[in-house]
This record gives sequence, structure tokens and C-alpha cells, in this order.
Amino acid sequence: MFKNYLKIAWRNLTKNKGYSIINIGGLAIGMACFLMILMFINNELSYDGYHEKGDNIYRVVHHMDSNNAKDKWIWGNAPVGPALKEDFSEVIEKVQFSGRSDVLLEYNSNSFQESDCFYVDASVFNVFTWPLISGNPETALEAPYSIVLTETTAKKYFGNEDPMGKVIEGVGGRANDGQYTVTGIMKDVPQNSHFSFDVLLSMSSFYQSRPEIFDAWGYVDFYTYFLVGKNFNVDAFQSKMPDFLDKRRDEEEKEYFYNLSFEPLKDAYLKSSAVRQPGIVGSLPNIYIFAIIGLFILVIASINFMNLATARSMERAKEVGVRKVIGADKKGLVYQFLGESLVMVIISAIIGLVLVFMCIPWLSSITGKQFNINEIFNSYMLPLYFGTAIITGLFSGSYPAFILSSFKPASVLKGLISSSPQGVNLRKGLVIFQFSLSIALIASTVIVYFQLGFMLNKNLGFDNEQQLVLDFNWDGQILDNIETVKDELKSIPEVISVAGSRTVPGGHFPAAGTEIETFEGSMKHFEPFLYEIDFDFIPHYEIEVVAGRPYSREFVTDSVQAMIVNEAAVKAFGYADPADIIGKKFQQWGREGTVVGVVKDFNYLSLHQEVAPLSMRYSRFGRYISLKVKTDNMQQAIASIEQKWAELAPHRPFLYSFLDDSFNEQYQADFMFKKLFTIFSFLAILIACLGLFGLATYSAMLRTKEIGIRKVLGAEVSSIVTLLSKDFIRLVLISIVIATPFAWYAMNKWLNVYAYKIDISWWVFALAGLIAVTVAVLTVSYHAVKSARANPVKSLRSE
Repeated sequence: MFKNYLKIAWRNLTKNKGYSIINIGGLAIGMACFLMILMFINNELSYDGYHEKGDNIYRVVHHMDSNNAKDKWIWGNAPVGPALKEDFSEVIEKVQFSGRSDVLLEYNSNSFQESDCFYVDASVFNVFTWPLISGNPETALEAPYSIVLTETTAKKYFGNEDPMGKVIEGVGGRANDGQYTVTGIMKDVPQNSHFSFDVLLSMSSFYQSRPEIFDAWGYVDFYTYFLVGKNFNVDAFQSKMPDFLDKRRDEEEKEYFYNLSFEPLKDAYLKSSAVRQPGIVGSLPNIYIFAIIGLFILVIASINFMNLATARSMERAKEVGVRKVIGADKKGLVYQFLGESLVMVIISAIIGLVLVFMCIPWLSSITGKQFNINEIFNSYMLPLYFGTAIITGLFSGSYPAFILSSFKPASVLKGLISSSPQGVNLRKGLVIFQFSLSIALIASTVIVYFQLGFMLNKNLGFDNEQQLVLDFNWDGQILDNIETVKDELKSIPEVISVAGSRTVPGGHFPAAGTEIETFEGSMKHFEPFLYEIDFDFIPHYEIEVVAGRPYSREFVTDSVQAMIVNEAAVKAFGYADPADIIGKKFQQWGREGTVVGVVKDFNYLSLHQEVAPLSMRYSRFGRYISLKVKTDNMQQAIASIEQKWAELAPHRPFLYSFLDDSFNEQYQADFMFKKLFTIFSFLAILIACLGLFGLATYSAMLRTKEIGIRKVLGAEVSSIVTLLSKDFIRLVLISIVIATPFAWYAMNKWLNVYAYKIDISWWVFALAGLIAVTVAVLTVSYHAVKSARANPVKSLRSE
């Protein structure tokens, strides 16, 4: 009997090729989208899961009173790590990483500036699962000026030569320049890590160069992780922190708010709300959004199947009648139709799997993550995929199966059966539901596009166009001659202006403990962010000065006794009018003087964040040289600058970036979200249109003779097209009304992650509705016009 069911199912598929292609095609696309979204979500949830001791690794979160809030930072001080291990038996081992460093490494003729370097404790390999290919994990990073390279980095410098024991020159970074001995080669860090690196350097190198900061609770430049036992109670441990900090910090440090909390390693990528992370962070809300889109796509594909199957019930009514007359019972018919449904779904799932194999390179390119076929063939992914397919088939096929099997043979064979009002209403309801989802996705896609466009085009408050930034990584030879270097670069015809600084907008910068005089004459402590800049920085970037003046070479004291702040800092220190803070005393990092200027708030941070309080002080100790260049011939300008750089700094590589590109790198996750959201939304709409196309086809077929009679009676093609289209258009219009409040609410929630965002206007939903109506009209009109232009003689011949 099972073989007979399969044979009948196959005959029905081949007999109705158009119906089968639409149904299987829609389901296949839906299943492929579902699997790709599942792969993406699985990858996001897998971060840091490869560490064998991952369940027992925590990291320190520092709570500091900075930027007008009790901020949570992962970046913190050095002494907290050793103190925790010394005072608490719960801490089995601690590992501290320095802030990310850029180090120029050179071996023979191979010289590269490595940007993913960390100084780290020797205990790192006892806590984290980063296997060494060569070297002793216990001692690899004990000695000063020891270095461990990833496998890929080692090949870049040494090729097929054995790197172990070789000496590599290191310039820059946290430690003094020196010769590092290669003591270990490790496997490349898996991509699903919340931070990655190419080079690890011994923390003792850093300590040997700057030992004083390792005892300073106020100096921020470290990430602290620690290993605990199986019965560790983080809440109980947290409650001990006030007494611990009271014991460990001196009286002067206790004047400022500071506390600790602890975050499990498994929460670092998706659930951390702290700032100053050592690497990238994901977005749990985005995972929920993609999961919902995947569910939407499956639901839309299922609705297509159910709609087309119930619509075709009239076509198979006589088959059911004959089967019942010759003895088939309802149970057998239900099994038969459910079997047909499952056959179609399994075929769709297999085709969907093939589509995923073809799309894996595209998915990797869009997301920046490396996906491979093996991820599908694991213990749960493939069973989950086909399990979902079977559930989808049973769900989609259940209603048609029960409807078809319930027909009465006598009525069917006499031709007295017709589509029930309940069946028609169900199909209409399902069309409304799937188009409501589609319209919500269209509106959401439009909002995503406009929000990201707004971010790219917003006036940031500084000139970010034509800015070429040279990175010389604090090179001492360049710093000793920085003014000469700037003058030489400025002499290039394509260069308009030049400025030097420790950081640039979108780059990394510290926060600095600062005291500024209040109206009452007392000194208020605060920790604004710090830009260290030269005399030319503010005019070069065209940052507006709203009170006082910018730095000037005409004022000798500007280099040692002056400070400029932004409007947000003015408010943080209690002043309403920027002019009132001019002339007030300040103390910051050993420097004392007066505030000489206030700049208008400019977006030096991502637009996810509001402009935070910022202090700007003069310093010749920088890392970057910014050049505003003419854009008439950019390639010629770059070539001229490179040639001049080779003359000025032959020992340094020519490393440059365009400021607008590097600033927008902060939005990589947003751009990826936009691409994925748009593509999957488009596919969801495509699947919905396939279903509408199928229903329009069937609707036109059922009304073939009616159309023939109307044409014989003189009906115009336009009136027949309107007749066939208006019911579907009405359903789409109802969908617009339903989708609008849902999409408005959901996208308002999504926009809340941005400090600067667009307002959702009514026309967004009008546009989404117009697109949906246009697509529906085009989809339905093909068959409407085809039916209206058919020869009525052929339509009525059987009568």
C-alpha cells in the first residue's frame, strides 16, 4: 500500500507540473533560507564554546564613574588580577591581557606591523584552550621578550623554516623595543572567539618596561580573566567585593566610585553590556530577528502549500469519490494525502540542501564568517533540518488531507460539491496573513536602509572627507622630528593640510581622571575621554569652536597648561553656558592649567552612542598623521605621499587608511545585518508571490467558462482583468492595515539601539503597501490578462 501511495503521489506531481514547481520551489527556497539562518544563529551561539574549561572562566567587569554614568568596562587596571587570586581561594588561576597592541615585527627581509598583538600572562594556556603546535605551554610566555605566533603568522615570517628559538625584532607596543625569542607556535584562533590575535607576547616584557603601572588601580590597560572551581557561586563572590576593594585601595583612590562585577566567558560575545571590549561583540536581538524571519519564511512557504492544496481540492474531488465508492476509508485517504505532502516536502528539503551548498560561499562573503558543509552534517543540525521539514509537511498537509478525505462520494460524483465558504475564507485568511508578514518585512527593510543611510550621511561635526591617515605607531624617530615630517608632507602639491594626534575619530582613546573648577571654586572629579592633539588638529578637521579659542603656537603655555573640552564635558562639570568654563582651573594626569576653549560636540564615537564628554589637550606624543588631500587624482596623491614617506621614514612601512572608511568599520555588524535582512526579506516576499501566482492560476482556471461567457456577452479585457484581480488586491490592502502597527512597533524597538536615529514616517508604510500592491497586481495580472485574451470558443467548447 505504501508503494501505491508513493506511485500516486508521483503521478500527481508529474501531472500538475506548474503546481508542483511552485509548491516545491517555494518550499525549497523556504527550507534553504531556514537552514542558512540556522547556520548563522548556530555560529553566533557557538562563540567561545571550544574552551574546555569555558564553563569555569569568568572575567572582571570594572564599574567606574565616568562620562556622567556608572559605566561598565572590560578594560581595567592591573592590580585587580593578582589581588583577587591572592585574597580568594575560589580563584584557581588568573590571566591578564594587555590592551590590543600594534608591533612592527621584522625577521630578515620580512617586516610587518601586526595589529592583533596582546601581552599576556604565562598562565594563558592553562586557562584557555589554544593548543600549541610547538613549545611548552607552561613556560612559553614566562621569560621577558618571549613571543608565541599563530601558525599563519609564523609562516608569513619563516615560511617552511622552523621558527622555534629564532629571534624576531619588535618595535612598538607596550614594551620597549627589543628582540623577541619565538618560544611557541599555536594553532590559529578559531573564528568564533570574542577576541582574536595573531601574536602573544610575554607580560613580563611589558612589566620590565613599565613596572609602575602594574600597581596603579587608576591606570586602565588590562583585561582580567580567571578560572574558578565547579561549585563557584558568582553572587556570593560578588558580595565580597566592597570589603575587598576597601582593603586594597588607598584612601585617595576611595574618593572615586569603583566596583567590580563578574561575567562568565559564555556571555562575553552576546550578553555583555560593558564597553571597551577586547574584541567584537554580537547582538542577541539580531539573532532573535533572524530567527523570526526564518520562522516567517517557513510559515509563508507552509501557507502556500496549504492554500494551493485546498484550492485544488475541487480538482481531486472525483478521485476521492471513486476511491470511497470502491472501499477506501477516511483514514486511508488521510494517510495518502499526508504522504503526498511529505513526499513534496522531502523533495523540497533535498533541493533546499543543494541550494545551501551552492550558497555557502555567498553566506561566508556576506557575514565575514567562514561556513563549510561539515557544519550541516553534525549530530543535531541535519536532524533538526529534516525534522522541521517533516513537521512542516504534516502541518501544511493536515488541513488539505482532512478536507479532501471528508468529501461524500454521492455528492462528488453527481457534481454537487463546490468550494465551501469556510475553505474560501481560510484561503483568504492565509493570504492576508502571509502578505501581512511580507509587508512588515518590506517596511522593516526600508527602515533599515534609511537608518544606515542616515548614519553614513549624517554631519558628524568634523570633516571626514578626503582625510588620509598615516599610522606610524608612536615611532620615536618620527616623533623626534614630527614638525619637520609634517612640513615635508604639507609640501606635497596634493596635500591641503596636515595634523598629528594620538587618535582619530573612530579610533581608540583613553579616559583620563580630570578635575575642573566649579562655579563654587571647588574641584570636581570626572573621567572624560581624552584626545591628545597638536596645534593643527582642530582647524584641520574643521571642528567648530563655540567658546574660547583653539590651540595656538602664539600661546607658549598652550603646550603645557591648557585644555579644550567639548559641550558634553561642559555639562558634565555643571556648566550650562560653554563660555562660563573658560578660564577655569583643571588638573589632569599631572598637568595643571586653565580651560581655554570649548568645541561643539562632534561624533567621535559610533552613532550607536551619544557624544560623550571629551577633553582635548596638546601633545606631540602621537601615533597618527592626518592629511587632507585633493581628490582630483587620488592615486597620484597616494603615490606622492608614499614616495615622500619613503624618504622621511625608510625604516617604517607605509600604512594608511581613509578616515571615512575606517570610521564606518564601526558599522560592519550593521551593514551585515542590512544585507542579510534585505536578502531574506526579499526571498520571503518571493515565496509569498509564488503562492499568490499559484492561487491566481487556479482561480483563473476555475472561472474559465465564466470568462468565456462574459466575453461572448461583450466584456472588455480590462473589465475581466479587474474582475480576477480585485479580490486579491483587496486582501493585500487588508494586509497593509494589519502589518503597519506590527512593523512600526518592532522597528521602533530595533531603532532604540541607536543614539541617533531616523523618525519612522507614515510614508514608509505607504511605500511598503505600494510595493506589495504592485507586486500583487503584476503577479495576478499575468493570468488575468491571459485568461481575458483567451478565445471564448475554446473555453465553452465542452459545454
